[in-house]
Amino acid sequence: MTRVAVTGASGLIGSALVRSLRTDGHEVLTLVRRPPRTPAEVRWDPARQWVDAAGLAGCEAVVHLAGANIGGHRWTDAYKKELRDSRVHGTGALAEALASLAEPPRVLLSGSATGFYGDTGDREADEDAPPGRGFLAGLCVDWEEATGAAREAGIRTVLLRTGVVLSRRGGAVGKVLPLFRLGLGARLGDGRQYWSCIALRDHVAAVRHLMNSPDVSGPVNLTMPRPVTNREFTEALGRALRRPAPLAAPAPALRLALGEMAGELLVSNKVVPRRLRESGFTFAHPDLDSAVRAALTDA
Repeated sequence: MTRVAVTGASGLIGSALVRSLRTDGHEVLTLVRRPPRTPAEVRWDPARQWVDAAGLAGCEAVVHLAGANIGGHRWTDAYKKELRDSRVHGTGALAEALASLAEPPRVLLSGSATGFYGDTGDREADEDAPPGRGFLAGLCVDWEEATGAAREAGIRTVLLRTGVVLSRRGGAVGKVLPLFRLGLGARLGDGRQYWSCIALRDHVAAVRHLMNSPDVSGPVNLTMPRPVTNREFTEALGRALRRPAPLAAPAPALRLALGEMAGELLVSNKVVPRRLRESGFTFAHPDLDSAVRAALTDA
């Protein structure tokens, strides 16, 4: 049995990961911002950059997934600051707390995003590709750099560059599912932009695989083997629901409704998981139709 600490445990990925680990008999600690109610909770305050480091003693692995919801609000200057602070400050505080332990965990798996690469157009990006431009790319760079204290302390640090996670319980599928069920599903803009997706079940499995892959550190892309276009995604979800989705949400309308965040939905993010595949990971849902079907049956 392994003792694992998880931040962001109430989110889409975190809650699924905690369930998976506990089902297999692992001891899981969750980091909470309120006073702990059970021995399985550890207090932290990422806004104040404080962590109860003593509560993390004995953990062999830490999975850090916390951060304000990227798609939760319009990107005002205030919300962009919240997005940055929740990731950079929280990651830095956690990394320093882990580095301070007499016996630090053997691995920190810290969240990031394929937004690191910015608009890749038709060019495939693996983990060796440079960062892109724009707010989200810059945020990812700073977010990853905030793990520095853990790396300097000798903790194996894996940067989870996550693509579009497919699940009916949240994320892209969860948000558009009611519209698709009504026959109102629509591609975004011209639909030719690439989306690098991954089934939630494969994401959880990949995190657990990387937790136990001692030779892997640094950035790892968590996406399906083949990126798909937004048009392909829209058609696949329509097929799975038996609801044709011939509509389109025009780019100007998206920009008017969503502001700067619309740009991230319209750019092409063609990312491939080279290092994940080289590490020996096997996808349960390697193609879009399989991943969409899995997303629609998530418990």
